[in-house]
Amino acid sequence: MKTMTCKQLGGACDQEFSASTFDEIAELSKKHGMEMYQTGDKAHLQAMGEMQELMRTPDAMKDWFDSKRKEFETLPDSN
Repeated sequence: MKTMTCKQLGGACDQEFSASTFDEIAELSKKHGMEMYQTGDKAHLQAMGEMQELMRTPDAMKDWFDSKRKEFETLPDSN
């Protein structure tokens, strides 16, 4: 298991997510983001807006995901 925070994954808070794979941690982050969207959390809404801008350029989004995947892979196991 490895741990990353919401901020490390492009979000706005220090909520921690732990998972065995990057895809799992990305899914946990996405779920958290949706919860924050539903509550109208302004900091998270701003972070989501920045991510939406990134998504306008497919190569930029791929590069971002690749860099986060590499960051995840270099993290020590948290258990």
